[in-house]
Amino acid sequence: MKTILKVLLTAVAVVVLAYFLPGITVEGYGSAIIVAIVLGLLRIFIKPLLVILTLPITIVTLGLFLFVINAVIILLAGKLVDGFHVAGFWYALLFSLLLSFFQSVLFSLIKEEKQTN
Repeated sequence: MKTILKVLLTAVAVVVLAYFLPGITVEGYGSAIIVAIVLGLLRIFIKPLLVILTLPITIVTLGLFLFVINAVIILLAGKLVDGFHVAGFWYALLFSLLLSFFQSVLFSLIKEEKQTN
């Protein structure tokens, strides 16, 4: 249940950011949900591979190259999802930063269930 809620909150963040950023377009809420799912899958399967392959440059840049990897993930999602378009690298980078910020704020609203033993 919590995963579905996180996908929906990410979709809301995608729609809000697409409204404010001129270089990002999303056709509707259905496309936003698909974008949220695709971004989640790309972050699970592709991002670790990219991090390992670019580890030397990530170390040299003290981790700042991870922002570039996140932008590449956004650009790849823009290519994979028909209703989602990213105008360029800089918009993808800004979208990535703002999406991470909005996700951290929105996900903090979800209460963690505590187990008592």
